[in-house]
Amino acid sequence: MEITPSILTADFCNLGSKLDEAVEAGISWIHMDVMDGNWVVNRTITFGPAVIKSVRERLGPSIFIDCHLMITNAEETWNQYVDAGVDMVIAHLEAVEDFPSLISQLHDSGVQAGCVINPSTPADGVIEILHELDLVLVMSVVPGKGGQSFIQGVEDKVKELRSAIDLQISSGGRKTKLMIDGGIKDHNAHIVSKWGVDIAVVGSGLINERGSIAENLASINKSLEDES
Repeated sequence: MEITPSILTADFCNLGSKLDEAVEAGISWIHMDVMDGNWVVNRTITFGPAVIKSVRERLGPSIFIDCHLMITNAEETWNQYVDAGVDMVIAHLEAVEDFPSLISQLHDSGVQAGCVINPSTPADGVIEILHELDLVLVMSVVPGKGGQSFIQGVEDKVKELRSAIDLQISSGGRKTKLMIDGGIKDHNAHIVSKWGVDIAVVGSGLINERGSIAENLASINKSLEDES
């Protein structure tokens, strides 16, 4: 299972050096959480295309960058994130009116398309468009709601999506990736790995004051190896 950091817990005054540290630790995928102050429950505003463009310029073309859009108008503004240099745009099923159209526009622009669902959202709507998606993200916390713990109850949904993806791949279809985000740390990373998750987003479990990114990543990887 690959680990990608969410940069929200980083000190933004030192964001460049923290990104360099992540790359030096072996990270090859950066997850950018965009909140517009409207869609998430606590009205948080994080950052937009300008910061993402700076991250791309800092890291160069070899690092994969996705943006997770927790916003009300992804269908109207996705092109700004593409112009900023992302490799993939991940939008919420709950916030997009015509998801197949958004996928087509993203693919036509040369970037990958991802769909994310909240903990309470069934997998059915994603499975209907799975054949067109490059990635499915399952949230294991409610976006924008602070102080949450990992929601173990998403297990059945993750496994349902894993089965659907495996069937799709075995039938010669798109090799859609499965991602999880929310409350993932060294003590539970092995759990979601066993569910069949391809990529886990880790925020404070990777970027914190207790250790370097390399040390925290090593701790997560050790837990994965110990439980394998």
